[in-house]
Amino acid sequence: MPADAIVSARGVKRRYRMGEEEVWALAGVDLDIQRGEYLSIMGPSGSGKSTLFNMIGGLDRPTQGTVVLDGHDIRKMDLRQIAYVRCRKVGFIFQTFNLVQVMTAEQNVMLPMTFAGVDDTTASRRARELLQRVGLGERYDHRPEQLSGGQQQRVAIARAMANDPDIILADEPTGNLDLKTGEEIISMLAGFKREQGKTIISATHDHKMLAASDRVVYLVDGRITDVKTRDQMDISTGTITDRVGS
Repeated sequence: MPADAIVSARGVKRRYRMGEEEVWALAGVDLDIQRGEYLSIMGPSGSGKSTLFNMIGGLDRPTQGTVVLDGHDIRKMDLRQIAYVRCRKVGFIFQTFNLVQVMTAEQNVMLPMTFAGVDDTTASRRARELLQRVGLGERYDHRPEQLSGGQQQRVAIARAMANDPDIILADEPTGNLDLKTGEEIISMLAGFKREQGKTIISATHDHKMLAASDRVVYLVDGRITDVKTRDQMDISTGTITDRVGS
């Protein structure tokens, strides 16, 4: 694993069995993600984006190959060890928010801290600070049903930051949001990267992510077909076409 990489994937393959048929969601991925980088993984539906996302976050394990997460080899760890690393190293943001409906915004943000053994007083104080940071300081006692989609995603972002993780994994974070709110969420994630040095990894269809990304990895049929750095992306047109041709 390169010294400056926080995630390193080598020869990663993931096979699923659907009845009598075998489907390779990932067909051999090699990727290093640098500490403090904003990386977007893009590709059509069924390209393997979410599968790779799950591998990086320790939500799934490769059939073949290795994924090293900040020095921890996912394949060599048992479920308890993976859960421990995931709780402290990674914050997750999902397209469908995944908030607990019977809990308030504050309680949702406190939940990862509770799992990490943080006492209630400390967890409550940090939860309110994070909700203030994402613009929901006055909504701490609201349940998800009382919040708009954009507000729910802000709660999800605060929850992802609860244990001060090194990596924020965002799976289609703007997928259920309108244009303006989606841009606000992207700006917020970029701010965490810029101000706190967080590594942001997003699986997305949203070309607005290009403006915030340091690199874009393009995935097709479970393989990386292209990688573009910021200066190679035509941000003005929302494409990953090289400005000078490739």
